[in-house]
Order: sequence, then C-alpha cells, then structure tokens
Amino acid sequence: MPRIPSPAVAAVGLVGGYAVARWTKKRPLGGVVLAGAGAVAVREWQQVGGAKVAAGLGAAYVAAFAGSHPLAKKIGAWPAVFSLAGTVAAASWAVTRQK
Repeated sequence: MPRIPSPAVAAVGLVGGYAVARWTKKRPLGGVVLAGAGAVAVREWQQVGGAKVAAGLGAAYVAAFAGSHPLAKKIGAWPAVFSLAGTVAAASWAVTRQK
C-alpha cells in the first residue's frame, strides 16, 4: 500500500478544517476534519520517523491551528490558514523526506 504524503495531509487538514467550519457554520464539524487529518498525519509521521518526529510535528500542527487565530487578526483568515498550513507542510517534508 502506498504511503499517504504526510505534508499534504497536514496542509489539507488545516485548510479543510477551516473551510468546513466556515462554509457549514459548524465549528465542531471543522474540528472533526482537522482532528481526523491530524490523526492520519501523526500516524504517518510515527511510521516514517518514530515517536519523537510524530510528537514534534504533531505539536507543530496544533500550534499552527492555534496560531492561525491571532495571525488572522493581522493578515486575514485565509492568508493565515494558508501560510501556517504551508509552514507545517514544509516542516513535515523537511523532517520526513530522507526517511
């Protein structure tokens, strides 16, 4: 079975979670998308890099979610979500690409 590209899963989880919450006006539904993608990404990070990598990138994923809120007040919601999703995806790629 081919591996799911964890950088894409993480980025899609952050962007998709926000999009679902915004378009449905149901924040918990967006949270389900965010958490589901996060769980898949963490599983992939664990398989590729081990527990420390999974914990570090998982913390980055959660920090990006939390950080998007104050950043959105400065640059707007979509730019904040896209920039932090890109940051998490880049970090995931950088840490797991050699493994």
